[in-house]
Formats: sequence, structure tokens, C-alpha cells
Amino acid sequence: MNLGSPDSTEVKDVRKYLDEFLMDKRVIHAPWFFRALLVKGIIVPFRAPKSAEAYRTIWWKEGSPLIVLTKQLQQQVQQKLDVPVEVAMRYGSPSPKQAYDSLMQQVPGLEEVILFPLYPHYAMSSFETAVEYMKTEKAKYKYPFELKVIPPYYNDADYIDAMAESIRPYLNQEFDKILFSYHGIPERHIKLGDVTGCHCLKTENCCTTPSPAHAQCYRHQTKETTRLLTQALNLPEHKVEHTFQSRLGRDQWLLPYTAVRLQELPGEGVKKMLIVCPAFISDCLETLEEIAIGGKEIFEHAGGEAYTAIPCLNVQPKWVDTLVKLSGAPVKEGVKA
Repeated sequence: MNLGSPDSTEVKDVRKYLDEFLMDKRVIHAPWFFRALLVKGIIVPFRAPKSAEAYRTIWWKEGSPLIVLTKQLQQQVQQKLDVPVEVAMRYGSPSPKQAYDSLMQQVPGLEEVILFPLYPHYAMSSFETAVEYMKTEKAKYKYPFELKVIPPYYNDADYIDAMAESIRPYLNQEFDKILFSYHGIPERHIKLGDVTGCHCLKTENCCTTPSPAHAQCYRHQTKETTRLLTQALNLPEHKVEHTFQSRLGRDQWLLPYTAVRLQELPGEGVKKMLIVCPAFISDCLETLEEIAIGGKEIFEHAGGEAYTAIPCLNVQPKWVDTLVKLSGAPVKEGVKA
């Protein structure tokens, strides 16, 4: 399961997609009336034309990069598994119902569906909303099978190994800093997800102090991914930075902001930059337009000289093997699990 995408770059399709996405109570956590007023009355009318233009800069002839890449991943995984593999999106198409119905048709007497969210980290506005939507649709249409959910894998050794392998070739070039940029979320989402009610964002070192809250703490989990990748790649700590992108609205979001740091770093002597987005499995608007295009413009305008955006895992072979292994699904004869 992945996030989803508009059906096309037409404003009407982008407006429809944004409306579904932003009306999700786990994305904008506010009462329905206020959310509707904000989304339908202010955000979408102004944002849809700009977003449509942004999508046009990264759209492929086959369609949305995120959809195309997710389906390519499906095909690669299907070659290794001895059970049918379908794709579902949290917003847009293909829907959970389409995926469930296809599986039911292919497997009479289906007893279990394994849900693999393409989100390495737990966040209310990504992993949680995807899982809960799949559960809701399952209950709504009274599907008889059990739903097994693969938990976040932000610190899984195979995921880290796959990420490290995708980054390693880019370390052969000269660089002053590598920026690990993660999708941002409002700080209040972190507090809402704190199962202890008294840990997250309460102290400066809350992310490194052991706590049950870490099981649902996006900030902790992203920091762990950066720490483990830094170790796996033997990166000097002074060359590593951890930031958050894609801020929306006026709430206080997790700091530091990627766009702000890209503007500041050249003035601090950082002229050659690598940037990677570990929270995204598939390249999409946020990586291709916001980071690869927009980030480069910000960095170079501020005096940066070289800027390289490292692609997402997409269909990297080691990542395909990792997904197959983490799923626990039966593999085809002769395929190593």
C-alpha cells in the first residue's frame, strides 16, 4: 500500500485528490466542520492549480511516478512470491476494495491478506491512516479473511542494508554534507501519538531515552534510521544532517526544515550537497519536484555549487528481497527468502 496520486495533471483531478487527502482527519487533525472550511474553502482552491503545475514537471508518459513505480514493485515482488500481489492506495486508485476484490477472485476461500504499508516509519498521517483505512474497508464490505499488518521497519537490518546500498554509489563523489530529509509532521501529531502521555517532546533527548512511546514516535524512528545509516555507511557525523520537509499550514512542525537548511548551508561553507529521503519508498512529487528540483534551486541560489538528489529505493533488487522477506509470504520454489 502506498499514498496515492491524482489520476492526471488536470486541475480537476488534482483538486479531487487533494480534497480526499486533506480531509483525512489523521492528516489535518481538527473537527470536521473546521477541516472542511479550511480544506474546501481555502487550501484546495488555491493549492490545486499550483500542485497541478508541479505534477506536470515530474509526470511520466506512463502516468504518475508513484503509481508507476509502485506497480513495478508489485511486478518484481510477484516474480518471487507464490501468492498473488495487489496494489492499494490510501487516496485515489487503485482502492482497497479493488485490491481486496481482485485477491478474492484469484484465491477462492482466501483466509489471510498481508498488508505491507510502504511507510518505514509510524506516523498518524501515513502508516496509521493507511492501516486503519484498510481495516475500515475490510469491515465495511464484510470480507471474511484476516488482515495481517507488517509493522514499521525503520530499524530493520535488511531495510537499512538496502537503503545503504542505494546511497553508497553516490558517496564516491566529493561532498560536504549529506542531508537525510524526511516528510515532516506537526509536533502535535507526535504528542497525540505518545502512548505514555508524558514522554515525546518533553525533554531535549526524548528520542534517545528509551520509552514505550517510541513504538509510535515518528521523530524517534526517523532519527534511528539516520543513525543506523550513518553507521552502515561509515559517514563522519559532521557530514550528516537530519531535516524535515513538506510543511503545510501554520502549525509548528518538526524541526529543522529542509528548505531552510538548504538555504543556510552554503553560507556555512557547504558547497557540495547530497540529499536522500528515506521515509519515501517510491519517488513522487515530494522527492522529484520538491527535493530534486525545488531543493536544488534553493541550494544553488544560496551559493551551493553541486547538488545531487539520491533516488528512493523504488525497485532496487535488495529492497525487493527485503520486502519479500519482511512480508513472510510463501516464496516460489527456488527463490531465497
